[in-house]
Amino acid sequence: MAKSLWFLNFDRSKKPDIDLTPELLSELARFRFPFVIVQIFLIIGTLGYLALEDYTLIEAFFQASYTFTNTGFGALKEHQFSPITIIFTTILMLIGAATITFCVAVVVNVIMGGKLISIIKEMKMINKIARLKNHYVIFYHNEFSIQLSEHFLQAQIPFVVVDPDKDFEKEAIKHRYPYYINDDPHSMNSILKAHLSSAKGAIIFSKNTTDNIALIVSIKLYEKELKRYAYNIISIANNNEEMSKLKKIGANYIISPTNLAAQRISSIIIQPGSENIIEHFMSKKENSLSLEEVVVPKYSWLVLKKLKEAHLREVTKATVIGIEQKDGKYISMPTGDVLVTSECKLLIIGHSNHIKQTKRIIMKREKPEELKYV
Repeated sequence: MAKSLWFLNFDRSKKPDIDLTPELLSELARFRFPFVIVQIFLIIGTLGYLALEDYTLIEAFFQASYTFTNTGFGALKEHQFSPITIIFTTILMLIGAATITFCVAVVVNVIMGGKLISIIKEMKMINKIARLKNHYVIFYHNEFSIQLSEHFLQAQIPFVVVDPDKDFEKEAIKHRYPYYINDDPHSMNSILKAHLSSAKGAIIFSKNTTDNIALIVSIKLYEKELKRYAYNIISIANNNEEMSKLKKIGANYIISPTNLAAQRISSIIIQPGSENIIEHFMSKKENSLSLEEVVVPKYSWLVLKKLKEAHLREVTKATVIGIEQKDGKYISMPTGDVLVTSECKLLIIGHSNHIKQTKRIIMKREKPEELKYV
């Protein structure tokens, strides 16, 4: 089996960016004292029976063990014990009862405290997340992340949700988040746990602009530290001023819920009946239409070629409905004679598999063989 299951955005060979073993060992260290106490008294009991009775080493250890744990008596002729051995045995039983009670209390306290179990569960989750690649990290759980997760699950886009709320785990299970981290989004630990190093981008859903700004700056600094290609960063803003700030510090896309609502209402009033056309076709499972923006790389064979030379509609059945040039100029419903330039963005609509085929053609360095016969 191949180590890297690239078609599932899943890589078995990856290891977590953060190791929680020290935290686990620190929690397990609480068992050390009870364990040492038990061993000490078992050694004392064994040596005592060796000195007081005509026992072999294994018999002395057996006698000390079941006497100390109060689990049995009478297997090794205890009726022949001398008075001093009886006193020694009685003391060992009392000490054993007290020690076992203490040990049980410590174990129950560690387990019921929840930290040990939570660390183990978090380690399992981090190991699963470490196998992802080209996923999205969604910071903050709210109504936006809930709605987006449903679309991501339908489109089979891998994602990790990060939120600091103490009850977030219950919410994550309730809303079927496959991967989640309960930690402060601003901490480096959360970035490492979410395996941002292998992610495609980050989506920041805090309703506090300050949080969004701080996270974007942290992600850009982490990106610079890794010396990797730019993350696709998406965030939300309440007004145009906030949108401008987020754009300046590195966000690729900023969504304003208020602006979107206003545009939707305006569309309903100005063009009644037409506002749900695209939504209708994109939401129906039997149609499964997708709308995606594809960047034409510098090395693409399509650079400085006319759009019609790609024969996208004939070969892949996908349609280019818009082109955004690198300088920001937008061409709506481009004709076949429009020139495709380097690093321009093509807005493509079609079935998801058709769009994947279109992206494959655009990413080629040489003109694909199937286009030479069209």
